[in-house]
Amino acid sequence: MGQAKIYYDSDADLGVLSNKKIVFLGFGNQGSAQAQNLRDSGIPNDQILIANRVDSYAETAKAKGFHVEHDFAKAAEVADVLFILIPDQVQPRVFNEQFSPKLKSNATIVVASGYNVFFNLLKFQPGQDVVMVAPRMIGSSVRSLHEKGRGFPCFVSVEQNGTGKGLDAALALSRAIGATKQGAIASSVREETAMDLFAEQALWPNIIMMFREAFNVLKDAGCSDEALCYEMWMSKEPAEIFERAADDGFVAQLKHHSTVSQYGQLSGSLKLEGGAMREHFKDILYNQILSGKFCKAFSQIEDDLDEEGDTNPLNELYKRSEEMELVKAEKRVRARLAGLL
Repeated sequence: MGQAKIYYDSDADLGVLSNKKIVFLGFGNQGSAQAQNLRDSGIPNDQILIANRVDSYAETAKAKGFHVEHDFAKAAEVADVLFILIPDQVQPRVFNEQFSPKLKSNATIVVASGYNVFFNLLKFQPGQDVVMVAPRMIGSSVRSLHEKGRGFPCFVSVEQNGTGKGLDAALALSRAIGATKQGAIASSVREETAMDLFAEQALWPNIIMMFREAFNVLKDAGCSDEALCYEMWMSKEPAEIFERAADDGFVAQLKHHSTVSQYGQLSGSLKLEGGAMREHFKDILYNQILSGKFCKAFSQIEDDLDEEGDTNPLNELYKRSEEMELVKAEKRVRARLAGLL
């Protein structure tokens, strides 16, 4: 695939949103940030409605001056635009049962994650527009960067163009939340989902495994818990390296390291052939993610994720992870240095 098209403020017309009732399903990190950015961009407060169950998030929305509706059916009936900003695992149940039957036949539905659209877990009407406006930052950064007038990276796509004007709506909404100031990158739910799940199921599991085994080898060689924890992550050096990589370049950031470090990292990485790892990554991407295998398996345990104790599969995974020597050592170090951290 060649270079992606990038959309800027000049490509988007906020007039497309005139007199449109814009409903945000959920007022968590992204919902709060995007709704506030939208209002700051000139969308009248009376055009914005927060659909949220009775909880602290709803109270926060009210405190920020937004209109809040707890009856999802009523919110759905008035929505010209619906942002779905609740967790992926609950979207199908909430949207399909409480929103989809009441939505207008020409409504625009906005997702910030491609997962449920890519795997066909949401029920849309043929005349509706389904678009993705997906900031690549956490909600607090979406808000703070907009307040500074800087914008933030974002993916945008049209997945169903029921009205024929899906792109116009997607770009207008992207601009309204501040995404086109820095540039909204043309993407797709397939691309977003593949990259997102790949990072979660291939890249980071291997990074965790490498840290675990590196910790074990160095501990066996006589290194102390305190020295290892600080050297490997608690000093925040890895975070600084990734920040430099974002600013200067993935490899170019090495120039901020010592000559010994630069030589060791470059010579060592270039010696690694990577063929076996590449095949491992391809297997996860094609046979676990894009095939729908993971989605199917995850769907079977979704209800269990609301349980308490060991019946919750996630709690069981955390319990098993606590048996890692790295985790045990870190607990000892944090307990010892509790007053200093």
